[in-house]
Amino acid sequence: MSSSKSASGAMTLERMSVEQLKAVKEQADMEVNLLQDSLTNIGTATTRLELATTALNDLSLRSHGSKILVPLTASLYVPATLQDPHHVLVDIGTGYFVEKTMPEGKDYCERKINLLKSNFDQLVEVASKKKNVADDAGVILQAKLKQLASSS
Repeated sequence: MSSSKSASGAMTLERMSVEQLKAVKEQADMEVNLLQDSLTNIGTATTRLELATTALNDLSLRSHGSKILVPLTASLYVPATLQDPHHVLVDIGTGYFVEKTMPEGKDYCERKINLLKSNFDQLVEVASKKKNVADDAGVILQAKLKQLASSS
C-alpha cells in the first residue's frame, strides 16, 4: 500500500507547476530541519536522564553522612553531606520538584527515557518520509527545469 501511496504522491508532484514544486520542496526541507532539531533535543534529554539514572544508582550505594559533591553548573561543584540516601528530589519540569523514594526516582527516569526513545523513533520515521518528499520534489523540479531549458 505504501508503494502505491508514494506513486500517487509522485504523480501529484508531477502535475504541479515549477513554483508549486519549489514551495513544496522548501516546506519539506524546513520541516526536515525542524524535525532534526527535535531529534537532537530528544537525544540531549535522553542523555541527561541516563546520567541522572547513573547518579541515582551511585547515590543509592552511599550511606547517611557520606561526603559528596553536588553540581551547581557543568563546571561548579560544592561539597555536601548526604542526609537521606533513600529519598530524592525529582525535577518534573518547569521548575517543579517532587520528593520520591530512590526506587521511584529510578523508575521515573527509566519511564521518561523509554518515552523519549519511543518519540525519537517516531520522529525518525516522520523525518524520513518528509526527506523523501523533499527529494522527490527536487528530482521532479530538476527534470521540469531541464525540460523548460531545452524547450526554450
